[in-house]
Amino acid sequence: MTELLTYLDYNATAPVRPEAVAAMAEALGAGGNPSSVHGAGRLARRAVENARERIAAAVNVDPAHVVFTSGGTEANNLAVAGFPGHHLVISAIEHGSVMAPALMFDPHATIVAVDADGVLDLSALEHALAATPIPALVSVMLANNETGVIQPVAAAARIAHRFGALLHCDAVQGLGKIPVDIAALGADFVTLSAHKLGGPLGAGALVLANGAAPRPRALGGGQERGRRAGTENVPAIVGFAVAVERARADGAAIPTIAALRDDLERRILAAAPGARVIGAGAPRLPNTSCLVMPGVANETQVMALDLAGIAVSAGAACSSGKVARSHVLAAMGLDDAIAGSAIRVSLGWRSNAADIDRLVAAWTELYARTRAKRAPRAVANA
Repeated sequence: MTELLTYLDYNATAPVRPEAVAAMAEALGAGGNPSSVHGAGRLARRAVENARERIAAAVNVDPAHVVFTSGGTEANNLAVAGFPGHHLVISAIEHGSVMAPALMFDPHATIVAVDADGVLDLSALEHALAATPIPALVSVMLANNETGVIQPVAAAARIAHRFGALLHCDAVQGLGKIPVDIAALGADFVTLSAHKLGGPLGAGALVLANGAAPRPRALGGGQERGRRAGTENVPAIVGFAVAVERARADGAAIPTIAALRDDLERRILAAAPGARVIGAGAPRLPNTSCLVMPGVANETQVMALDLAGIAVSAGAACSSGKVARSHVLAAMGLDDAIAGSAIRVSLGWRSNAADIDRLVAAWTELYARTRAKRAPRAVANA
């Protein structure tokens, strides 16, 4: 087995930044329950509130509106399931942590189409809301985790509010890659997560932009102003804040990451007739590329690249560890042959040109090898 040298799966989780590790170790060593009134508890509470203020400042919101959760999945569930009696209207490309609770709590939820580039159809959203006689909650992600395609959230929020609906935005993939300004988005609720930008696993937040709160799912402790019970994960929250600030500080490196991504795509398209970049016709995150190797299953690609020491993925990371059919690519109208040959490459704060060189070499070698295996059969059948 080749040692893993090239990590290109940042949309699944990013390597933890050393500054976040150091801050978490310090917080872990300090101890204390932030709900306790003694000195150790007050120090823990101060650490949590300091982190809340720093994260709020990064996304332009009042700190009182930031509710810490165990991650993006919990925050999405809290928002989507938190308004009983509301009809749910969600885009067809939402993450499973939005899609699954939406369909569970509202079996008649409206799924709004996207176009061939994976961009929400605003006209379809308007028609859906016009046909909804009861209060509605709309959920539209900021950027898709599989394709990187950025969604017109601000326009969707204006439409939703015109019909008296609330709008939730899963901004997990956008934070740290593009500016995330809660006021500019116009969303009522926004989901954030730490581990996509170099923070720890197990920390996230739901931002209540207008102050309205969903019905809590976790009860019994009164933490987070009664909006999410359970002792706060102080070290993870502290690491979350540090990662957010480091990602903002590294903003000048984003054009370099985008240039690496563009170089990757140019070289792949030149190397293989029929190769394509999904979502290339729309604005995308600067770090994300969804690549199709014609005629080669994405699971085969992921395994072959892993053996070559390169980590990529096929669609969203799922709990089974297996490659499943992508509902995102299906919503974009791609057939099974194309969707089943697509992998996701996502770059981040440690990515460099050598990573791209290594991926291109391994990708083109695999493509050539699979082409060579098919060639004899084609001649024999001629």
